[in-house]
Amino acid sequence: MLDSRPRILSVGTANPPERYRQEDLLERYRVEDPRLRSLFTSSHIRTRHLYLAPAGPDGAPVESQGELLAKHRKGAMEIGPQAVDKCLSPLNLTVKDIDYLCCITTTGFLTPGLSALLMKEMGFREDCSRVDIVGMGCNAGLNGLNPVSSWTLANPGKYALMVSMEICSAAYVFDNSMRTAIVNSLFGDGAAAVLVRASEKDERAFAPKILGFNSHIIPEAVGAMRYDWDDTVGKFSFFLDRDIPYVVGANAERPLARLLATHGLKRRHIAHWLVHSGGKKVVDAIKYNIGISEWDVRHTHSVLRDFGNLSSGSFLFSYERLLAEGRVRRGDYGVMMTMGPGSTIETALIRW
Repeated sequence: MLDSRPRILSVGTANPPERYRQEDLLERYRVEDPRLRSLFTSSHIRTRHLYLAPAGPDGAPVESQGELLAKHRKGAMEIGPQAVDKCLSPLNLTVKDIDYLCCITTTGFLTPGLSALLMKEMGFREDCSRVDIVGMGCNAGLNGLNPVSSWTLANPGKYALMVSMEICSAAYVFDNSMRTAIVNSLFGDGAAAVLVRASEKDERAFAPKILGFNSHIIPEAVGAMRYDWDDTVGKFSFFLDRDIPYVVGANAERPLARLLATHGLKRRHIAHWLVHSGGKKVVDAIKYNIGISEWDVRHTHSVLRDFGNLSSGSFLFSYERLLAEGRVRRGDYGVMMTMGPGSTIETALIRW
């Protein structure tokens, strides 16, 4: 019997051309405080791709909130199309073949949103439906994949494209505080695109079926990850609570257990784990609390090492590396897991 459930047909990723070692950033912005330097030199992140402004007279870059938003738009329109092309070209498709576009970002607010800008930039059809998911944070990739998958079920045979465009360097504030240094040392810039379709034509393709999703929100931790307006510098400033790894870790088991139970599965049935590269402590907390190994999160760690935290698109970078590794076999189950502001944990079950 043919199966017409939604499938992930292709993924493409892109980053800014400029790549920096953590040590390069300390030198560029003349960071001397040993406490701040230690955040950058910890071994779990080696390099990141970033759009950076030149250093000002005091070492810090001089960028207004308006200039940061302009950087967000310009950067997204540079790396977003690259990710889309890398996603579609292996299937000999173009943006003219796309029927539904979902764009995700947390690193800037624009009207019209990135979906309209991307459609104009790349020449999507005028009748392509679109939606923007803005401000949901690092968990938003699965928040977007859920309705994208539902759209393909309601529109069998049509292509839906989800694009994450995160210019995290457009959310940086440099004030020599621990609060901002944590953010500045962790996040990188990147875009990821994923193509989904529900069609019996894809039954023989080596493309995983999306079997289901499960969410978990932690209302008592609503302020653990947030944007605040900083009157002192006239910019939005992102805040990460030090207890995030413990809050997320302690709750990770709940949505996972519900997800697996819905499909009659146990943890031992899952061959592949694609966990958001949220930071070493966050990943370690997830690993410990759901009982998976260091090997299971190898791509999570390697993406964090090479790119930093890429916000909503991180898990798709890990997915791309998993496929390139060549270990996936037909019949394998995989779990995707993202976490972010809310505080929220999102999970998805896929099968090749």
